[in-house]
Amino acid sequence: MGTNKEVLSKGIKYLAGALPLFFIGPSLIYNAFMNKQNLWHYLVLAIGIIACLGAMFVMYMGLKTIIKSLFDD
Repeated sequence: MGTNKEVLSKGIKYLAGALPLFFIGPSLIYNAFMNKQNLWHYLVLAIGIIACLGAMFVMYMGLKTIIKSLFDD
């Protein structure tokens, strides 16, 4: 029962892709709430929420891929 290195590297790439989204999303949401007087408030807020949800989805896919590489035959 060895580790599938190709699938493991794919999972690590997913996790590396999720890392910037974990910082970009909350900073965009914070920026949207600080600039409520701006006309772009709702657009920036929506992009921040989408970035946070995307980060969670990509992190889930990465962890799922890593678990698959470790425990599947």
